[in-house]
Amino acid sequence: MAVATQLEQTVAEALEFSGVGLHSGAPVTMRLLPAPAGSGIVFRRTDLDDFEIPAIGRNVAKVSYATSLMRQGVLISTTEHLLSALVGMGIDNVIVALDNLELPILDGSARPYAEAIMAAGIHTQRRRRESMRILKPVEVREGNKFIGIYPGQGYSIEYTIDFPAPIGRQKTCVDLAAETYGPEIAPARTFGYKADEAKLKEMGLIRGASAENAIIMGPNGPENGPLRFDDEFVRHKVLDLIGDLALAGRRIEGRVVAERAGHAMHTALVSRLLKDRSAWELARVPVDEPEPVKTAAALGVPALLGV
Repeated sequence: MAVATQLEQTVAEALEFSGVGLHSGAPVTMRLLPAPAGSGIVFRRTDLDDFEIPAIGRNVAKVSYATSLMRQGVLISTTEHLLSALVGMGIDNVIVALDNLELPILDGSARPYAEAIMAAGIHTQRRRRESMRILKPVEVREGNKFIGIYPGQGYSIEYTIDFPAPIGRQKTCVDLAAETYGPEIAPARTFGYKADEAKLKEMGLIRGASAENAIIMGPNGPENGPLRFDDEFVRHKVLDLIGDLALAGRRIEGRVVAERAGHAMHTALVSRLLKDRSAWELARVPVDEPEPVKTAAALGVPALLGV
């Protein structure tokens, strides 16, 4: 799969998505465009003279019910699902061009992005990929909430959630180096409690939420089931975490453990990591010549994504 290569990658061709923002409810069209090696992930507001915001930690704006980026007063909202898909599918360099402030929620998961990337193909570039290799523990604690990152081979995540019934406590462990993102994480959808709907809308949130793009939890379980996984809720938190940690600017080599964390703690960990230069090093692995463009046919998209 794409993420196994030690060379940087971009999308093989332009991809387009249209929909509404989860929180704004505003219509948006977004395109993923191939980008040069070494350029990273850059958001571009086409409605604001192509103003660009790199997807890096210093541009994090606000993180409550979503992760937003801001530079010079220009906002990009709800970035985590796309960033998660880009990391999970091994995309290092891409321009994300959109004509509104919030990314489209699509079906509430990262699966539409992952499917489209693999169907279009992935282009391997002539530059060695750099990873952020963790050298010592870095932790963030807040009451009974916790997230930490530790030295380790590959990129593994252990996540525990504990929500009110009927979700309750769930735990999962994922090894991204084992090519698990497509089938095990990408399809997991965002979720919320029906009882919280009015309050959140009064706060100006979830104006674009619907039964087509979120799991709606009633007192007895999902009102728009069935679930894609028995533990879809914790898998979605892993999806969010992968997207938020993408703001470190490089793929992580280490082990992440999270307990009852969320966007604010995810991005706080990124900030703490970037400030402590002794906690990590850049690792580059020698490689041979680039591989050819990877296509859906070559990689077996249906089997890969579990659809």
